[in-house]
Amino acid sequence: MTLMQSLRLAIRALGANKLRTSLTMLGMIIGVSAVIALMSVGTGAQQQITSQIQSMGSNLLFVTPGATQTGGVRQAQGTQPTLTLEDANAITPDVAPAVAAVAPEVDSFAQVVNGPTNVNTRITGVTAAYASVRDFQIAEGDFITDQNVQGRSLVAVLGSNVAAELFPGSDPVGQTVKINRLPFRVVGVLVSKGSQALGNQDDVVLAPITTVQQRLSRQRTVSGGTTISQINVQVVDDQHMQQAVDQIGSLLRERHRVSQDDFTIRSQQDLLATVQQITGVLTLLLGSIAGISLVVGGIGIMNIMLVSVTERTREIGIRKAIGAKRRDILMQFLIESLVVSLVGGATGVLLGTGAAHLISLVNLGGQSVPTDVTPGAVLLATGVSAAVGLFFGLYPANRAAALRPIEALRFE
Repeated sequence: MTLMQSLRLAIRALGANKLRTSLTMLGMIIGVSAVIALMSVGTGAQQQITSQIQSMGSNLLFVTPGATQTGGVRQAQGTQPTLTLEDANAITPDVAPAVAAVAPEVDSFAQVVNGPTNVNTRITGVTAAYASVRDFQIAEGDFITDQNVQGRSLVAVLGSNVAAELFPGSDPVGQTVKINRLPFRVVGVLVSKGSQALGNQDDVVLAPITTVQQRLSRQRTVSGGTTISQINVQVVDDQHMQQAVDQIGSLLRERHRVSQDDFTIRSQQDLLATVQQITGVLTLLLGSIAGISLVVGGIGIMNIMLVSVTERTREIGIRKAIGAKRRDILMQFLIESLVVSLVGGATGVLLGTGAAHLISLVNLGGQSVPTDVTPGAVLLATGVSAAVGLFFGLYPANRAAALRPIEALRFE
């Protein structure tokens, strides 16, 4: 018997019990659609976080203070005030040729007030290079200048969220806001970058780093210098990342006169690798949870195929009596289980894709749920459904093929 003949017989046998076949397929449909939908959520989250990290700038290194140690207990990174503005100014292409630009920052939180409206937000002290290093664009007005930094000017650049909350329906440029009761003139508004896992880049106020150090944040190092929160370093290209890490590390060890690093250098690639590893595990976990329903669907296929073998025992005996071989019987029942699983899988792919689209329209707390149905997820779900159909159809097919003709013909 040819493959096409076996396929026609399988379709005819399944069509004879349409309701039973449809209910059997339902398990595979639910399983595949769940795998597609949940994996699309994990993949979408991975892509969104990756794009947000990349929007911070290109070829970046982040130099942060080290950790304090009290009574043998090591605290979190950044708790030891070790980095100063002088450290950042010392990182130049002359001593670190792999470095293209440096942008230190100091972070603080404060209440920003405009008349009756106020908002508590992050205040970041920056230099003029911060915009290019961290890829911030100006929507209105100007960015912080070197003159603002040198003169410790009371000027501010607002993130788009802050501008919208403090100045609804009006242009904030040229107006005055109060930060910790100090009047700051708004010189610019940033282009929206959106929220991300590392924080909302639109919920921020930028001011000259010297102004923030003097007026808002006065934490000092043990040597008396004014600390900064982080040094953002842009490397000439991604091929020189490790070279830049070595050069910056050597320079800071020499300046701090330490044998053990009191700072940490992380690269953008490190952040991306960590995020991709975490989201990859999340995607795998979501897919595995949904995959349980595929196993349940496979058990349903085995159950129905065993019932089918019992109902068609005399048919199997007649076919063997007139010359059907063991492999013909085996092939017919295997094809029946594969047809159920593949048709159910194809339907599940369509429903799962639609479900992923609907999930992306859901708004949770002002944030949409990103989804992305990849070809890999579709192929994986389809391949697993076929494997499940083959695996769970093998036992009933073997049982049918092993029937002895005389016993099958005697069956009532």
